[in-house]
Amino acid sequence: MQILIVGLVVFFAAHAVQILGLKEGLVRRFGENGYKGLHSLVSIVGLVLVVWGYGEARAAGPDILYEAPVWMRHVTVFLIMIAMVLLVASQIPCRIKAITKHPMLASVKIWAFSHLLANGDLASVLLFGSFLAWAVIARISAKRRPLDVIAMEKARGAPPANDVIVVVLGATLYVAFAFWLHPWLIGVPVM
Repeated sequence: MQILIVGLVVFFAAHAVQILGLKEGLVRRFGENGYKGLHSLVSIVGLVLVVWGYGEARAAGPDILYEAPVWMRHVTVFLIMIAMVLLVASQIPCRIKAITKHPMLASVKIWAFSHLLANGDLASVLLFGSFLAWAVIARISAKRRPLDVIAMEKARGAPPANDVIVVVLGATLYVAFAFWLHPWLIGVPVM
């Protein structure tokens, strides 16, 4: 469990830089590419520790905090589909992006919340609860910063076909993850 906690601290420390207003100083000190490289390195180290720690915690036997009803897994499966569409929308100019403004954060919130609905063990609550809390804090912080007007105008003016492409790609990613990637990467079958 300690490795999971250290991984979460490292990962979120890298992502708290912008929320805390430290990014500009680090960019001045290391340059744009230096900052991006450092941020990526720290994020990857944190993510590796999170995955390793979560795997060890689950292998050690879960400390159950609550038992989710079986039907909650169906709700989770549905919500993850929405999260995947929003994840894709964060990368492609589309009206979905214009409406949600921060589809990546919405995706993380839905992903984390839905996993909390289905997983009541301590490691899962710590992992998904941390991501949910971070996404909420990041969204509140994002409201205080000016929106990227150019990106939003591009998203608002995107052809309707882009929304169809986003939904199809999100659904494809969802199917790939649900049937193949989740069992392979996480070791837990979804379907």
